[in-house]
Amino acid sequence: MRTGNEPLQARSPLKIRCGLALWGLLWAIAGAVAFIDVGRPEWAAACAALAVVAAADLVMVIRHIRQGPHYQPGKDIPPYAPDRGRNDAFGIRNAAGRRRNSGR
Repeated sequence: MRTGNEPLQARSPLKIRCGLALWGLLWAIAGAVAFIDVGRPEWAAACAALAVVAAADLVMVIRHIRQGPHYQPGKDIPPYAPDRGRNDAFGIRNAAGRRRNSGR
């Protein structure tokens, strides 16, 4: 069941993730350029691959930010159908609420 004020106080981590992806992209590009200048093509390729990953993450984050907020149910709506005794994971009670015979 939903408790507290999660929908009211929840904050999206997308903005910080966008900033971190941008920061990583800038450093990876700078590293690739620096390693090319020094004559280390292996390290430059590694930095370029990291820059591609950071750019892909940045594109995905920006896409999620542009989609906007999604529907969040209120406090009175549970996030899933309540268990009415149908799914007894521990084998303790049956549907009528009585103890099951464990066979011991």
